[in-house]
Amino acid sequence: MTMPGMLRVMSVNVVVVDDDPGFRRIATTLLTARGLRVVGESGDGASALTAVRELRPDGLLLDLHLPDRDGVEVARMLREEERPPRIVLTSTAKFFWAAEELEQAGIASFVAKDKLFDADLGGLFGATA
Repeated sequence: MTMPGMLRVMSVNVVVVDDDPGFRRIATTLLTARGLRVVGESGDGASALTAVRELRPDGLLLDLHLPDRDGVEVARMLREEERPPRIVLTSTAKFFWAAEELEQAGIASFVAKDKLFDADLGGLFGATA
């Protein structure tokens, strides 16, 4: 029940995809602190695809460099899903895709890993307060 004058907070479920378990822990902590709910983690592209199909998250924090395929390829594959998640791509390395290419792959935005702490994660994943 919402009291008059208060907005209802929409729960946003996110899956974190990165091959570094330490980064997954950090990202999970940051996302949770921003009011998002991490419902799953994956260490590679194949398990990310499975997690999205099974968990149906609203968002995906997706590393660019995964052991089995790159994040842009994963995003392109997820774009074909009935209800694709909102994808935020992340990386420590520079990448060479144009903004139009990322948009065509279904990627909502890019955040460098070292800028993740300062990013508006709720806004990037479409959370409302």
